[in-house]
Amino acid sequence: MQEWIINIMNQFGYFGIALLIAIENIFPPIPSEVILTFGGFMTTYTDMNIWLVVLFATIGSVVGAIVLYSVGRLLTPERLGRLIDKVGPVLRLKREDINKAEGWFNRKGNFTVFFCRFIPIVRSLISIPAGMASMNFGSFLIFTTVGSAIWNVVLVYLGTVFGENWETIVNFMNKYSSATAVVLGVIAIGVVAWFIILRKNKKITNKKAENKKL
Repeated sequence: MQEWIINIMNQFGYFGIALLIAIENIFPPIPSEVILTFGGFMTTYTDMNIWLVVLFATIGSVVGAIVLYSVGRLLTPERLGRLIDKVGPVLRLKREDINKAEGWFNRKGNFTVFFCRFIPIVRSLISIPAGMASMNFGSFLIFTTVGSAIWNVVLVYLGTVFGENWETIVNFMNKYSSATAVVLGVIAIGVVAWFIILRKNKKITNKKAENKKL
């Protein structure tokens, strides 16, 4: 895949970067680290400008984020609620859990979208819950653009600094992504366990309350 990415960038320049980053946002397995760091390296031996590389990369990031935001808007709370009614018992989820999550996102969504742009895997997928929560589109664009631009500037700049050794950054970011995936997995397991324990405690409390009434 890395060779294919590099060929696209060599052939189409700035527009290739924007296209690849947009695709990367929609399909996270495509490594943005390769695109951005190699884009930085390209500015050291071609007439490509570092700030234009960042600009087109950011445009691609925003386009991809808008696509996923639109997907999220299609998953309305009502549709998601119907889905929870079907699979919720297995996952121990209820509609009220979705409502709580939506309420939390409405309160913390702006900063969540911004900071998640620096976390591999999550940086792309965060656009979906933003759409599901009907986050203000203007705010979504602003925080997505700023967060994505910072991420792009850092990696493109590192690509120019390391030059021919740009793959060193890619290797480091791969380790960072792997570590992040492990941490997210542990957090997900912890959240599920917490929900299960909370449900059991509620049932126990309700039974005790009923017994007292009797």
